[in-house]
Amino acid sequence: MNKKIVFTVVFLAFCALASAQDTSWSLTRCVETGLQKTIEIKIRQLEIKRTQKSQNSVLNRMLPTVDLYGQQGYNFGSTIDPSTNGRVSSNIQNDNFYLNAKTNLIDFSAFANAKKDKINIEQAKADVEVIENEYKLQILDGYYQALYIQELLKIQKEQLKQASFNLDRINKEVAIGSKSQSDLYDMQLSFSTEEIRNQETEQLYAIKKTELFQLMNIVDVATGEVILEPYLKEANKDFDTELYNPKIKLAELNYQNSLQLIGLERASNYPILSAYYGYSTFYYKNIKQANANTDSFFNQLEDNKSQQVGMQLSVPVFNGFRNNKKIIASKIAGDQAKLVVEQEKQLLEKQVILEEQNKRNYSQLQYKLIEKQKFARASFATTQSKFTSGKVEAIVYSSVKNQSLSADFEVLKNNLQLQYINLKINLLRRNQL
Repeated sequence: MNKKIVFTVVFLAFCALASAQDTSWSLTRCVETGLQKTIEIKIRQLEIKRTQKSQNSVLNRMLPTVDLYGQQGYNFGSTIDPSTNGRVSSNIQNDNFYLNAKTNLIDFSAFANAKKDKINIEQAKADVEVIENEYKLQILDGYYQALYIQELLKIQKEQLKQASFNLDRINKEVAIGSKSQSDLYDMQLSFSTEEIRNQETEQLYAIKKTELFQLMNIVDVATGEVILEPYLKEANKDFDTELYNPKIKLAELNYQNSLQLIGLERASNYPILSAYYGYSTFYYKNIKQANANTDSFFNQLEDNKSQQVGMQLSVPVFNGFRNNKKIIASKIAGDQAKLVVEQEKQLLEKQVILEEQNKRNYSQLQYKLIEKQKFARASFATTQSKFTSGKVEAIVYSSVKNQSLSADFEVLKNNLQLQYINLKINLLRRNQL
C-alpha cells in the first residue's frame, strides 16, 4: 500500500514538473524554437545546400567532356558511292557514328571559378547568420516587452489585493460610523481605477505574448498559460575583446568575391591548352541493290573506323577591349564592396556606442531609483498605518500608494532595460546572448 502511495506521489510530481516546463518559456528556449520554425531561415538553409551542390572543384572542371553522336540518313537518286568514289544512280543508306572527348589541360578560369564557388558557399552561410542575428534581436525585443508586462502585472495584482482589502475595511468602518461616506467614495474610485488598470495590463500582456509566439511561428501553444522566465545568466565581461557580427562577415565575403571576379575576368585574357580525341565510323548500303555484295553492319563499322588525337592552344589576341572594360568594371565593384565593409563596421560601432551610453544611463539611474523606491515604500507604510488609525483621508492614502507603485514600476523597468541592453550588445558584437 505504501509503495502505491509513493508511486502515485512521484507520478503526480513528475506530471506537475513536466507541465511547468511546458508552460515556462525562457529567452533561450524562445530563440532556439524560433530558429527551428522560422520559414525564412529554412529557405536560406536550403540555399546553402543548393550552393554546395552547385560547387565544382578544379579537378571536376578539368574532367573531359565526352559526346557520342549517331546519325542515319538516306540519299535518293544520283550520289557518290563511298567505296568507289564514283557517281552512281542508286539509293544509299548512311549510318554515321562519332565519339568526341575534350579536356582543358591549362585553364586559368577553372581555378578562379573554383575559388569563387567556395566563397559563394561561405556567403550563403553568412547570409543565414545575418537573418538569424536579426531574428534574435526581434525575439529579444518581443520577449522583454512581454516580460516587462508580466512583471508589472504581478505588482498590480498585489496592489489590487491590497486595494480590495482596504475597500472592505472602509465599508465596515462606514457601516459602524467611524468613516465618512466620502472616504468610501474615494476608496471605491481608487479600487475601480486599479481594477481597470489591471485589466488593461492583462489584455496588453495577452497581446504581447501572442505577438511573441507568432514571431516564433508557433500556433499550437495556449499563450494564456505561458509564463516567461527572467534571463538570469551573467553578462560576459570579456566581450570587448571579441568582435563577430555576421553583417560585417557577409560584407567581407562580398568583397572577397568581387576580387575573385576580377581574377575571373583576367583569366579570359590567358591562353587555354586543350587535348582532344575523336573516333568515327560509318555504315552504308545501296538500297536498290538488294543482292549487292555489301559487308555486314559490324564489319563495316570495324573497317571504316577513324581516330584522331591532338592538342589545341587557344590564345586570345583581340576582342575589341571588352575584357579590359569588364576588368575595370570589376575593380570598381571591388572598391564599392570594400567601402560597404567599412560602412557596416561604422554602423555597428555607432549602434554599440549608443547602446553602451544607454547602459551607462540606466546603471547610473539604478541607484537613484532604488533609493526612491525605499523612500516610497517607507512613506506608504507610514501612510497605511495612519490611514488604518483614521489620521489621513482616503485620497491622501491613494496618492501615496500610487507613488509607491510608480517607484516599483520604475525600478522594474530599469532592471529589465539593463538586462535587455546587455543582451542586445552581446548580439551586436558577438551574435550570442
